[in-house]
Amino acid sequence: MLAVACTYFRGDEYEDVGVYTVPDHRRHRLGLACVNALSADIVARGRVPSWNCSVHNRASRLLAWTGGFRLVREYVHFAVGSPVLRGRLSA
Repeated sequence: MLAVACTYFRGDEYEDVGVYTVPDHRRHRLGLACVNALSADIVARGRVPSWNCSVHNRASRLLAWTGGFRLVREYVHFAVGSPVLRGRLSA
């Protein structure tokens, strides 16, 4: 399997989409095909597909935009424990 999309979180109305593509096969639109198929399935079930990712995750934001998702709001991510490495935040 090179790419897969699944429901990451399911609420009463929305289903949050999650997708993973094997690193060596990214940028071949495999993840996009999975996202489009899952989104169509979610709509067929009478729900609304949604996308949730960090503001710093440029690849995820680009895939969401290409898949037809549009920005509604941005959020701040808080974590407890080890501090996040600053170098990983630059997109």
